[in-house]
Amino acid sequence: MANEKQPASPADKTVAIDVEEAPSRGLSGMALLVAGAFFMEYIDGTVIATALPQMGVTFGVSAVDLNIGMSAYLLTLAVLIPASGWIADRFGSRQVFTVALAIFTIASVLCGLTQNVPQFVLMRIVQGAGGALMVPVGRLAVLRSTPKSQLIKAIATLTWPALVAPILGPPLGGFITDYANWRWIFFINLPLGLIAIIAAWKLIPNPPRDARPPFDLFGFVTSGAAMLSLVYGLELTGRHDAPWPYMVLFLLLGILAMWVAVRHMRHAEQPMVRLGSLKVLTFRVTIWGGSLFRMAIGAVPFLLPLLFQVGFGMDAFHAGSLVLAVFAGNLAMKPATTPLIRHFGFRTVLLVNGVLAALSLLACAFLTPATPDWLTLAVLFFGGLCRSMQFTGISTLAFADIPQSEMSYANTLFSTAVQLSIGMGITIGAIGVRLGEAVAPIMGMGGMPGIAYRLAFVLLTLMSLIGLVDLLRLPANAGELVSRKPRRAK
Repeated sequence: MANEKQPASPADKTVAIDVEEAPSRGLSGMALLVAGAFFMEYIDGTVIATALPQMGVTFGVSAVDLNIGMSAYLLTLAVLIPASGWIADRFGSRQVFTVALAIFTIASVLCGLTQNVPQFVLMRIVQGAGGALMVPVGRLAVLRSTPKSQLIKAIATLTWPALVAPILGPPLGGFITDYANWRWIFFINLPLGLIAIIAAWKLIPNPPRDARPPFDLFGFVTSGAAMLSLVYGLELTGRHDAPWPYMVLFLLLGILAMWVAVRHMRHAEQPMVRLGSLKVLTFRVTIWGGSLFRMAIGAVPFLLPLLFQVGFGMDAFHAGSLVLAVFAGNLAMKPATTPLIRHFGFRTVLLVNGVLAALSLLACAFLTPATPDWLTLAVLFFGGLCRSMQFTGISTLAFADIPQSEMSYANTLFSTAVQLSIGMGITIGAIGVRLGEAVAPIMGMGGMPGIAYRLAFVLLTLMSLIGLVDLLRLPANAGELVSRKPRRAK
């Protein structure tokens, strides 16, 4: 059995030498381009939430009936992401990323031109297909082209869209809907997409492609069925009106399909998704314990507006203004991420910051309608700082010890885990609210404003702390190829 303490291979030693001698360089234009594409993709998953009522009027249906447009987009992402690594290696990162951008951009324009619900859902599926290739293939291109010594800076750039988009999406969608028309939510992607396509063709490298094994059809079908069933079952779990037999059925089907897919991946000679990266301790920790943290922070943009609006009776503008403090904290931490990790190391930073992040979630449980706005802003800003550091640290550590030859497979597995944990984050938040509604009267707290949402933050705190247990297994020098400051070549 492979072990994380195996001696370094010649390839790994070469990487280590490169890290020592690579001069410090600024952030590449490619990383900025991919981050911009990520933002465009991530924000389209949430931006239509506040536009659903106006869209319903246009299509002559209720806003609830249009939730299928959001679900179709997320489900398409879930099904196609496992195949992204094979497609990138088969056709080349530059070609696939550029085509994915084109598909996404054209589908965005067509979404804005749709006249009924079936047309809209179909275009969202096409848009999701473009997004499913855009995110993992773009990340893979950056991972393959970035020296280990610059990986923290590159990953920090690639992770901010996932942190910022869920927070900015709803207010941005509301602003466009109020002052223009919901169709401009999609039309605005046209100039951005065209600029990104031109830049991608110039900035994304096109290295020689190695021979790629045949397409693993059985692995694609089983992993796709697993992701489809699990994400949809989890999405149903987050709805108050969802029929529980269907929810249980999809979750059970997802678990069964996942078991079949994993069994196939372990025994097939050339599986679509290889699990060998899980033998690397730093990668394995970011998949298991890291997923718990991603679920917890993924629930924050869902819970905070509900706490302020439904729990405390604030108007949408007031609630949105407060939530923007999380966004400010995310951005403020970016310049400090690399120096802190290089000074203290991954293990220390992730453990200490992980505890602080958990405490910031717990602090939200103590907010009340009487809490001064300045104190609420301070709590949310602090939470944004911790959230950003932990998310970037975990995402960087995942690839710190992965050799370049295995980067494609590790990236596919990581992207699949991230997509699942994002879907589960909103579900965990909804389950937390339901548990809070049931537990609060028993504890004699039923009359407290927003108590169900505040108790949900307690659940998120516990999840975050459980995820930290996995990090205790990291050695003190975990990810040092990435965290060690490079020496300039003489």
